[in-house]
Amino acid sequence: MNIYIHVENVVRELDSKILLAILAASRGHQVIVSNLSSITRGVALRLLAPGIFHTKSLTPGEDKILRHQKLIDSGFNVTSIDEEGGLVDYGYDKFAKIRYSEKTIDQSTAVFGWGVEDTDSLKKIFSKYSSKIYKTGSPRADLWKPLFYNYWDIPKEKPSKPYLLISSNLGIVNNKKSVWKLMEQHKNSGYYKRDPELIYKHLVWVADESRMMSCFIEAIKYLSKNNNLYDIVLRPHPTENEDMWKIFLDGIPNVHVIQKGPITNWVVHSFAVLHNGCTTSIEASISGKPVISYVPFKQKYSRQFANDLGCFVATKEDLLKKINSIYLETQTGNLNNNKISEKILNKIYLDDSELAADKIIKVWEGHDNKNFSKVSNWLVFKFFLKIMKLRDLIKMNLLNFFSKNSFEKNNNKFQPLTEVDICKRIKKIKAILKIEIELDCRLLSDKTILIKKK
Repeated sequence: MNIYIHVENVVRELDSKILLAILAASRGHQVIVSNLSSITRGVALRLLAPGIFHTKSLTPGEDKILRHQKLIDSGFNVTSIDEEGGLVDYGYDKFAKIRYSEKTIDQSTAVFGWGVEDTDSLKKIFSKYSSKIYKTGSPRADLWKPLFYNYWDIPKEKPSKPYLLISSNLGIVNNKKSVWKLMEQHKNSGYYKRDPELIYKHLVWVADESRMMSCFIEAIKYLSKNNNLYDIVLRPHPTENEDMWKIFLDGIPNVHVIQKGPITNWVVHSFAVLHNGCTTSIEASISGKPVISYVPFKQKYSRQFANDLGCFVATKEDLLKKINSIYLETQTGNLNNNKISEKILNKIYLDDSELAADKIIKVWEGHDNKNFSKVSNWLVFKFFLKIMKLRDLIKMNLLNFFSKNSFEKNNNKFQPLTEVDICKRIKKIKAILKIEIELDCRLLSDKTILIKKK
């Protein structure tokens, strides 16, 4: 069977989608892991045979609905798990109504849920389609389990001292795009139409996040000044402007602003995680790391579920005491933080006997048909990708030459892939899962991976 897995954000999604690809390929399927345009252009030119197209959301924007319809008309099945997750708040109904619609679920063959809460909510709201909504869990959460602890290398930029990881989630006020550009994007994608209150929430979030950023800067300076036991790694959200943090934290001893690589590497090798309203608090909890929720003022729209995890701290003085206490407990081996709370297990389905990735693949296999076994000409597709890259490069250079504005050559969400790096990830996953089947891994372009049996 042909499986095409869409990756939007490499840092967030690539590892889990390589896990999916390895497990599917070891069962005899041919899998492409790629950015969106490489897949859709390949389909449009009939270079890619029909199969499963697995995407990162079913948000009901006009462009996405049209794109998925073209895939369906070309003989493809569309499946999805929402990579945003909707994990940081209590309840899922509001998130579901913004991120899905009758039309997008009707177009899909299967919708996968992270856990009980989102699956039940989707089945209730879209009851007509409940048979195609599956509680599988997320492959991203698979990789948070202790089983994959050794998959996550020590980051090359890791400080020499033990470190506190601060996970920032200020993606509105400190976004790489300006606030008005971000709001324009939400408007054009129909978010404000589906939730009329959201535009006012965004305006309040700008104020809340500005104040929160100021409080975190003050707290980081205080922790640095009053501690020489450990370092601090500030990890901006992938959508955030890293340089903004570097400006505010420049010259502060023992503080490192690092956005590079998956956050899981940093979580696994930290002694604790500090956050406000961040999904990383859930990941850290599953990974057995102490979590501190810093809430220095009453927020108008807090991400309450995430903030209720771990220790709740409201002042920088108490923050210092709590972190120092956790640090000493981790150094003496007296900290026991392995139990996962029931409220997390309601959000995220963790099956000890089977990976979420395996569950998803079994659903795909249940929708297989003879057309999905047709073979694509991978050499022609690889040549096409080279032509496409050259054309895009020429176009970008022309735009930069004739325009007063500067255009980015690279998508911030999709950094170029390298064969050495991808093969290393595949080798490690195979070793952890004890997969002995020989797999053929090819980099068709710096944004497209082919994985299949040899």
